[in-house]
Amino acid sequence: MRFKLIIAFVDDTKTDLVMDTARKNGAKGATVITQARGEGIKQAKTFLGLTLEVQRDVLLFLVEEHLSRHILEKIAKAGEFDSKPGSGIAFKIDVEDAIGVMHQVEELTQELEDEI
Repeated sequence: MRFKLIIAFVDDTKTDLVMDTARKNGAKGATVITQARGEGIKQAKTFLGLTLEVQRDVLLFLVEEHLSRHILEKIAKAGEFDSKPGSGIAFKIDVEDAIGVMHQVEELTQELEDEI
């Protein structure tokens, strides 16, 4: 079984929504890195030298290759990544090998067999 890693940078108010959406569409879990910072086209505003930034979370989803595009599209829609600037971004990358995911492989295999 081949995997893709979906990486999403989201406003911390949308973390649960994006995670739930990914799970409903085939992701079996996620790793969340909280309180990340990022900067887009426009630099963050400051007030008396303090940066006024929205906290971001980084979500990592290791998903089965054939589900990856569908999950990516669904989380982008739920997080409004294309419709609201600054709401988040997501992308996927190839995973050459993964260890520690046999429980996911077994569950995905069972789900695919049930569909066939």
